[in-house]
Amino acid sequence: MKALIEWWRGARGEWRIIAVAVVAWALDQGTKAWVVSAMPFEARRAVVPGFLSLVHWGNTGSAWSLFHGNNGLLALVAVAAVAALWWWRHHFEAHRMAGQVALGLLFGGTLGNLVDRLLPSRRHVVDFLYFHVIKRSGAEAGFPAFNVADMAICTGVVLLLMLATMPADEPGAVGSKTGS
Repeated sequence: MKALIEWWRGARGEWRIIAVAVVAWALDQGTKAWVVSAMPFEARRAVVPGFLSLVHWGNTGSAWSLFHGNNGLLALVAVAAVAALWWWRHHFEAHRMAGQVALGLLFGGTLGNLVDRLLPSRRHVVDFLYFHVIKRSGAEAGFPAFNVADMAICTGVVLLLMLATMPADEPGAVGSKTGS
């Protein structure tokens, strides 16, 4: 662990971005592989009845199943987004450690979902966390199912938005010399 911390402190920004991306991608792919092997497609298992279920669902769209059925187009968009984000990373707080983490999360999450879209055995993004509640009427209201890649992407975006609104020189600011 000490060696890892020392590496992190001495690593160049690009290597930190890549390291975070690899970890996010590996966690995403590992959890999806577990779901695919442990649950049949479209299965559902209650973890906290009436609140959280593990599911094995496929999504050929983007967030909230927008653009459903456009898996190939969304794969091309993901490739273009990764390339553009890498090319213009210096405009997205890549000089700050917190920005490097945010960018790594974005890359890892995007690549995690892209792998799902391209795998011949899937051709859809595997979603497996489903939060829901039961209304008084007995009907279910749920948040769209998601996965580790989705969490990484959302966390990366929120972190970049936070960084964009904070001066880097402010003591204690995320990513400032005194804050991270």
